[in-house]
Amino acid sequence: MTDLFVPLQSLKQGDWFKLICGASFQHLPAVRSLTLAYTLAGADCIDVAADPAVIAAAQSGLQAAKSLAKDAQKRGFDYKGNLPFLMVSLNDGEDPHFRKAEFNPHECPTDCPRPCERICPAQAIVFDSIKEDFSGVVSEKCYGCGRCIPVCPYGIIYTASYVTTPGAIAPLVMSTGVDAVEIHTKVGRLAEFDRLWQAISPWADKLKLLAISCPDGEGMIDYLRALYDRIAPLKGALIWQTDGRPMSGDIGDGTTIAAVKLGQKVLAAKLPGYVQLAGGTNKYTVAKLKAMELLKRAGEQGSRGAGEREELFSSAPLPLCPSASIAGVAYGSYARVLLSPILEQLENKEVSNTNMKATVRLEEDEVLLWQAVELAHSLVSQIKSQQER
Repeated sequence: MTDLFVPLQSLKQGDWFKLICGASFQHLPAVRSLTLAYTLAGADCIDVAADPAVIAAAQSGLQAAKSLAKDAQKRGFDYKGNLPFLMVSLNDGEDPHFRKAEFNPHECPTDCPRPCERICPAQAIVFDSIKEDFSGVVSEKCYGCGRCIPVCPYGIIYTASYVTTPGAIAPLVMSTGVDAVEIHTKVGRLAEFDRLWQAISPWADKLKLLAISCPDGEGMIDYLRALYDRIAPLKGALIWQTDGRPMSGDIGDGTTIAAVKLGQKVLAAKLPGYVQLAGGTNKYTVAKLKAMELLKRAGEQGSRGAGEREELFSSAPLPLCPSASIAGVAYGSYARVLLSPILEQLENKEVSNTNMKATVRLEEDEVLLWQAVELAHSLVSQIKSQQER
């Protein structure tokens, strides 16, 4: 069972860290390894696709992390065995997070330089791969960033999107034991949001957290207010996820600017709930927030007393005061790419053991495990250091 005190305390302190595994990312070994490494590094939330197999892989990673708590502490990581929230992402309509790239490799000319293969951050495009035993897009690895589409010299790459079926959502969410749900929406989709929320609402009181992710657009603040009117009152916490430049954090330092600007816009609206950045977040994000004084300063709220701890576990609605600062940051493509060299080495070890039909898990390779945790911690600690000063 997740210790509610730790993730919710992070939200109130302003040092919340969320790992986005990807709403379309279904590569189970990678999801498990990412969950394990970032949990040991101190993440507060792991966001995964609403797929029972993906959820199970993440839960396996969480349990592995819990069993390694003492080892992590011996190595200097401040992980005490508490589990982050496990969140699933849902969509109320077409959304870039819920799509896959597709193309027919037989249509590719033999002399094509294959820029799609080089540009794919997930290494989801392969040609004549012995490891994958096929050519094309490895569907479970693709998370829909779309970078391959404009670079294709022949214009044969396209994307296939999928939309959540509201009737299937509630049983899926509640039967897997997740703690939180994130709804991806856009301005103008009120009716679609209503249908999805109606499917979730009978079980909403059991959720510890609801996040709403929305990109910028004309009338955005009014739209978010309308959404709040539909979901209030909530028993759990509420996060407004400001989706600046989706799936772009690993491109460069400029991508984080859009996320920060959108965060400022939502903060200025003084909506009930917490504001958390996403979309273009990377190693520059926290430094940018610090420079703009958009993060809480250590000790600003003081330490939480016993009465406040009880409040987090009570059945009463959590306070939803307007945020005065950014409560946290979610990292997706940047966090995954940061660990990709480790995951690739692990995957290669699996391939070398195919004759034995053995699957190598991250914790089974002690060197790779702690290298992965060290890399993950280098990102998590950027925002966690806010409360250590």
